[in-house]
Amino acid sequence: MKQPTISIVVPLYNEVDNIELLGNAIINAMKDASYEYEVVFVDDGSIDGSAEKTKEWCAAHNNFRSIHFKKNAGQTAAMDAGFKHAKGSYVVSMDADLQNDPADIPKLLEKLKTYDMVCGWRQKRNDPWLKRISSKVANAIRNKLSQEEIKDTGCSLKAYRKECLDKIKLFNGMHRFLPTLFKMEGFTVAEVVVNHRPRRFGKSKYGVFNRAFRAFRDLLVVRWMKERKLNYEVKND
Repeated sequence: MKQPTISIVVPLYNEVDNIELLGNAIINAMKDASYEYEVVFVDDGSIDGSAEKTKEWCAAHNNFRSIHFKKNAGQTAAMDAGFKHAKGSYVVSMDADLQNDPADIPKLLEKLKTYDMVCGWRQKRNDPWLKRISSKVANAIRNKLSQEEIKDTGCSLKAYRKECLDKIKLFNGMHRFLPTLFKMEGFTVAEVVVNHRPRRFGKSKYGVFNRAFRAFRDLLVVRWMKERKLNYEVKND
């Protein structure tokens, strides 16, 4: 395989029924691409056969490869590992649950020509009503406290310039605040409307309550970081 221009990073945990469908969907979405791409599956300690399925898929497709954790470490860790192993100059992250649509990847990459990071905006969510409402409330609170204007920080479908991504240090839970972390480094961030599909197989790893308190705690940390960020200019006489 030639050196890829694009790396598509897919963290996954117990998504055995989605791997083949997602792989085919990515291939179909990228079939007209004029550049080389790779897909990096990051198995976050799955216990449902996902590890074996990803190894089988990657063995049959030379531009797919996989990373496997010894035990479950969380989505931020899986994304960080994928980012560090990505070989492309541009990186795309997406979920493995098929709710993100790979057909939107070219749209994000086009926008990435003029921005350092592009976030997907799930303008029309295909989730249960309680999850939709809780996400809207959480996003509003997050934007208020972090002084942000991102419409959908929870969408995993994002694109990044690798040179910028390499300057970002992630901590547990911080994947939700990547747009803010990018802006804190002086990078530019944009949003594009993307498709969002109902989940077909598997179960959501996040509920309304099991992430609310952790996300709020992480939000306070990001707010503190923004307030304490060094800001100075050197004047040479």
